[in-house]
Amino acid sequence: MTIVTEASAPVDEAIADVEEQMGLLFNRARLVWKEAAQKVHPDLQPAAYKLLSTIVRLGSANAHVLAEMFEMDKSVVSRQVRALEEFGLVDTRADEHDGRVRVLVATPTAIERVREVREGNQQRLRDVLLDYPESDLRGFAELLRRIVGA
Repeated sequence: MTIVTEASAPVDEAIADVEEQMGLLFNRARLVWKEAAQKVHPDLQPAAYKLLSTIVRLGSANAHVLAEMFEMDKSVVSRQVRALEEFGLVDTRADEHDGRVRVLVATPTAIERVREVREGNQQRLRDVLLDYPESDLRGFAELLRRIVGA
């Protein structure tokens, strides 16, 4: 149990403000993922876009690793991967080191579409952050790193 004192009240208010802003940021991120998914394929779900963009970033991945990475149920990942395959966005291949393991690889079409979406998202972020000093941006990135690592 944390006891709030007069001295800690301003810090607690600041933390509450951070929490509120992070909630708004997460809501915005969900909207961006939804828009990104629709740009890649009109029937693509945001969860599938997150998986696909990760496959593109990593070069390949297996469904088990993706489920762990995103803390998703394996059945959810399996359904999303099936959709990605149906839309021609990923191919499934045998792992070159262990033929029993299936590896997901993005198709050239998927790579191009994800690249286009990322470029648009990065440009929007660049437009928002461009006027901040580099030291502020690096400090912000470090704060995010510390929060993510918590």
